[in-house]
Amino acid sequence: MTKSKTWRYNFFIGIDVSKSDLDVVLMVRNTFVGHYKIANEPYEIKALIKQLKEENQLTIASTLFGMERTGIYCNHLINTLEKLKANIVLENPVQIKNSLGLLRGKSDRVDAERIAKYLVIRKDDLVLFCSRRTIIDKLARLAALRGRLIATQGALKTPLSEENHFLNKSDSELNQSLCNSTLQALRNDIIELEGFIRKLWRGDERICNLMKLIMSIPGLGEVTSLQIVIITNEFININDPRKFACYAGVAPFEHKSGSSVRSKTQVSHMADKKLKSLLHTCALSASIHNPEIRAYYLRRVEKDGKPKMSVLNAIRFKLITRIFTCVKQNRVFTEEYNSHHIASTEAK
Repeated sequence: MTKSKTWRYNFFIGIDVSKSDLDVVLMVRNTFVGHYKIANEPYEIKALIKQLKEENQLTIASTLFGMERTGIYCNHLINTLEKLKANIVLENPVQIKNSLGLLRGKSDRVDAERIAKYLVIRKDDLVLFCSRRTIIDKLARLAALRGRLIATQGALKTPLSEENHFLNKSDSELNQSLCNSTLQALRNDIIELEGFIRKLWRGDERICNLMKLIMSIPGLGEVTSLQIVIITNEFININDPRKFACYAGVAPFEHKSGSSVRSKTQVSHMADKKLKSLLHTCALSASIHNPEIRAYYLRRVEKDGKPKMSVLNAIRFKLITRIFTCVKQNRVFTEEYNSHHIASTEAK
């Protein structure tokens, strides 16, 4: 990733992305130039860029394009800009909103202008978009699909299970029988999808190696390991365990001010909740089945009197540091190696 330099760019284009339309605002340094509204289609995007070049002597090299992360709605725009080798900034909407102070009102045009102003204000420290390999994007989509299938399965199974305690047996069995074929179809689809995902990552040498390293750590399974590979972009976008811990909602933060505010140090709610949930499951598993982690958990809870959730959070961070250490040194986790090297990393 490359950091932009002061006034390396003269043109700043803020783009508010929706399913069907793009609102585009062009600024030349601090000066507003114009607003354009086009369809979210590749040919419309190309036509607008051609128009901006002709009307404003705009060049791709001197232009910074910015947009909020809106999932697949950005695909047409990003693909078109990447073919032009454009400078792209893909930013979290909360980051943009919080950086601009008090805001009133909201519309697509206003949002596009705010994105353009954000690019101007933060021009010195913006990080340009780094695209992932095609296989990572594909795995991300398949992992999301798996999550939706499991959520659908849970939405059916949970009420059916609860009805056993509140309906008579015949009504409960009727509901169960009516949903059996759907539930079985969902189970079959999930099994087939998981097999396809496994075959896909095993067929890629780099991802297969990363998965092998991560899953060598007790407590970490295939689903969590793959999610970590996807989120870190194969440890390219995030290569620091502390940054990853912050992203996952594991890093604690102080909440103190003056003499009146004295809250407990706690983790932030601004985190990837799905990833945090996966890491929590891994920490629970390790605290039960891994002798070393189990001994640490019991010592901190029973002897030191620490809250259980606080100790589990510490175990999450232990797992994170082990993941990044194993990946950095390209070696599988071993207890013997851990006692000499990884333990010293966790103590820092």
